[in-house]
Amino acid sequence: MTQSIKLGFAPTRRNIFSADAAIEFANLTRNKLNAMGIDYVDIKDVNNDGLLYDDAGMNQIAEKFQAAHINGLFLANENFGTEYECARLAKKLNVPVLLWGPKDEAPAADGSRLRDTQCGLFAIGKVLRRFQIPFTYLVNVDIDDPEFERGVNDFIKVCNIVKTFKNTRILQVGPRPFDFWSTMVNEGELLERFNISLSPIPMTELVQEIHRLQKTQDPEIAKTVAKFQQFAEIQISDTDLDMVAALKVALSNKMTQYGCNAGAIQCWTALQDEIGILPYASESMLQDEGTPVTCETDIHGVISELLVEAATMGEHRAVFADVNCRHPENPNGELLQHLGVFPFSTAKNKPVLPPSHFVFDYPGSVALQAQDGDYTLCRFDGDNGKYSLLLGNAKSCPGPYEQGTYLWLEFANLNRFETKLVYGPYIHHIAAVRDDVVPVLAEACKYLGVTPDYYDPIEDDVAAYLRGDITSIIK
Repeated sequence: MTQSIKLGFAPTRRNIFSADAAIEFANLTRNKLNAMGIDYVDIKDVNNDGLLYDDAGMNQIAEKFQAAHINGLFLANENFGTEYECARLAKKLNVPVLLWGPKDEAPAADGSRLRDTQCGLFAIGKVLRRFQIPFTYLVNVDIDDPEFERGVNDFIKVCNIVKTFKNTRILQVGPRPFDFWSTMVNEGELLERFNISLSPIPMTELVQEIHRLQKTQDPEIAKTVAKFQQFAEIQISDTDLDMVAALKVALSNKMTQYGCNAGAIQCWTALQDEIGILPYASESMLQDEGTPVTCETDIHGVISELLVEAATMGEHRAVFADVNCRHPENPNGELLQHLGVFPFSTAKNKPVLPPSHFVFDYPGSVALQAQDGDYTLCRFDGDNGKYSLLLGNAKSCPGPYEQGTYLWLEFANLNRFETKLVYGPYIHHIAAVRDDVVPVLAEACKYLGVTPDYYDPIEDDVAAYLRGDITSIIK
């Protein structure tokens, strides 16, 4: 299911230039947004012009947008724009801001001009900076130029990333495994800086929910068993499959109970002692349903998944993997693998629920190879009070068979990627999605308060894409 974003549309003018021309171009912008299917809140009822240019209108617009719970503000500068009203409105709303104005026409035969849009864009940008408001600039192009449509759609993705990040609550099932010091996080800092909260529960609470579901013969277990049988080749016993399904339903119930949109679980070994299975097949199905759950209680890892999926507007599911070992023949090839966790929908072949895995002799893992394609890789992480988002691309490549869920990727330069992981603040877990969303993730960083960090020298390419100079950073 794709996700929905609502924009507040605030076209602006300045009194010194033609109001009629500003109204005309505001209506043209409205028509274009309608044709694109953009969900937006308009301001035509605020004044006769349907434009932002004074305090009275600005306050009404702010109240209307706040009541509508907009996710982003679109400031369309239709002649010169009233820069201080734009900044005052943006400050009140505290959402991502898109700034754009249509290209000015040539002067009339007498040398006069009805609009001065580009000049006004410079002024608005300066005043937004004075107000310390981060914003996204869509270059001064005609409304029918392809850069306009792409820029608006990319901004909507940015808003979705920000909305997801700032409304994340993670179910934490059990503490991190003792051996995984690398997945240690600062819970208080995540809440204080990013509004990301954790809902920790002990493993026993999850196990009790599993037993309750089984005792009452909850019909969701049978429905989930049927889904597994539909999506995968089952090589485990009916009893074990029933437990895998019960674990999936129990995790889903607990996320609903605690208002969580994602989870992280201590996947070994207490869980196996209690219910005798691995959690990975259960997690794979949850991933497909849009509520990712990561292993080894990797809180930063599941945030990474949420971000990279939000960048695709929920159209693509992310694989979450261990970065494991170099390709035996390709010097830039790397194995991404796990005992499960990859969503079933990402499979190149029909998934299998095997009786065991070479790492753990328990049922509950998944075997599949992920689909071929170009991938965006993403890792949110931090330590010592500094947070960043590791970003880059890689493409699938042939490689040896691997048990579990796996994907061989070829990097432009594997050494650069490897070195980034070692020097940190990252670890060996990463989220990857079969889409090119590096630029929108990078743009979202200015609103998240984290630093974009590229493992390849693509910063200039990202900037060129965001300016509209190129259509893709994948070469």
